[in-house]
Amino acid sequence: MRQYAKPIVVADDLSLLRGLTTGVVTLPRHLDWSGAADYDLNSPGRIVDLYRTVLIEATKPDDLHVFLDRTVLTRLWPSIWLPPELRRAWEQRFPELRRTAPEAPAA
Repeated sequence: MRQYAKPIVVADDLSLLRGLTTGVVTLPRHLDWSGAADYDLNSPGRIVDLYRTVLIEATKPDDLHVFLDRTVLTRLWPSIWLPPELRRAWEQRFPELRRTAPEAPAA
């Protein structure tokens, strides 16, 4: 299986995540080069897209600190698809995120 090749960037501290929680956010080209870099944070689907994009494409912790919000990240964490290595790195640094994951069904 191919390993996740991009460098993994994790926030220095969740309390530093102070991004906007409402309105429209336009990501810079180094985070979103798709041509649809405007994200309406009032739209549930678009906010998940923004968080996934920033988590995967961040090149430095400041990208995370500027565009993500701690409370929103914690709420969305279980529903955001991420490469397994990236999810694992975040959950190792911040075990409280792991606790927000949905319970596995009993066998």
